Amino acid sequence: MYKQHQLRQWYCCFSSLGFHRVINWRKSHLTIISAASAFLVLAAPSVINLPASRVLAENVISQDLDAAIYYQKGVTLYNRKDLDGAESAFRQALEHDPNIGMARNYLGNILLRQNRLDIAVQEYSEAIRINPNQSEVYYNLGLALQRQGQKEAAVTAYRQALVIEPKMATAQYNLGVVLQELGQPQEAIAAYQQAANLDSSNDSAFFNLAIALQEQGKLEEAIAAYRQVIQLDPKNTAAYNNMAGLLVVQGQATEAITVYKQAIRQNSKDATAYHNLGITLYNQGELKKANAALKNALNNYRTQGNTEQTAKVEQLMQQITQQIAQQKLQEQQQRQAGKKPAPAENVATPEQPTPATPGTTPSNSSDVPVSLEQSTN
Repeated sequence: MYKQHQLRQWYCCFSSLGFHRVINWRKSHLTIISAASAFLVLAAPSVINLPASRVLAENVISQDLDAAIYYQKGVTLYNRKDLDGAESAFRQALEHDPNIGMARNYLGNILLRQNRLDIAVQEYSEAIRINPNQSEVYYNLGLALQRQGQKEAAVTAYRQALVIEPKMATAQYNLGVVLQELGQPQEAIAAYQQAANLDSSNDSAFFNLAIALQEQGKLEEAIAAYRQVIQLDPKNTAAYNNMAGLLVVQGQATEAITVYKQAIRQNSKDATAYHNLGITLYNQGELKKANAALKNALNNYRTQGNTEQTAKVEQLMQQITQQIAQQKLQEQQQRQAGKKPAPAENVATPEQPTPATPGTTPSNSSDVPVSLEQSTN
């Protein structure tokens, strides 16, 4: 499980004997992960609340004393996570004074958390009408619009938040996510880079930046970004897997093997890392080591109940076992004939996979096939 997220799922997409490349797209900040069907697995957004000091610093919440009392009660209940009680208090405050902008922002937050998106958008829009100078409200509006699927409108809201508060790293990050969803990778890369510059501890920004660079064929830059992710979050096995896959494509199989082993040290149940390690060793001609790695992958896939992957690994292991037997037979025949054993022939190359989506699988400069697996912790 990554530091900022509570929920993850793994996705697999690979040909019969191909690699898995782990791509895990993170959505905007929340404590929820939402998964797309193919290569995007994005962390969902988080609501921004005004700091308590700012809330209390609002000298005149309302000229209506009852409205002010209900508002403060709503803030207290909200901070205690009593959302139903807070909603009731904020609505009572707005009955007395409908122009308490921050009451509408809090109410929007509650509605967003309850996935009542249409009403949340209305409340945020009203809050902006009352006070158009608070970046947090534009940010929260962007979240609600994004979850509604109104991505262009979400981009506008995030950008307005950044006009008011240019150093809002979370808005830059979420802007990058929406731009990526809209198929604007260059703009997404720029947003992720800015988010990382504003908050160098945001491993999610570096992770999504790496994937965006990877999909644009900028492999060296993507590898550098994955290294930054691992430095910030050494337990992020998806970053190890993604980086190792790129190293394979770059013809650096030895380093890729080391990186896959690092992923396994972080998570001994990482079937993807074992599988990818086995494939890499297989293509290096290390048949026995490949078989051992694939056996671990097989056991973990079985534990996960992943029957499709289990069948594919079993097929590859049978092929490797046959090759090992053939090598032994050849060595025995050569010894009996008094000949020096011939060097082992190159391992048969697994069939070339078809990329699941255009542009996500870089062309392979060697005979090592690469296909992609989505993964999350």
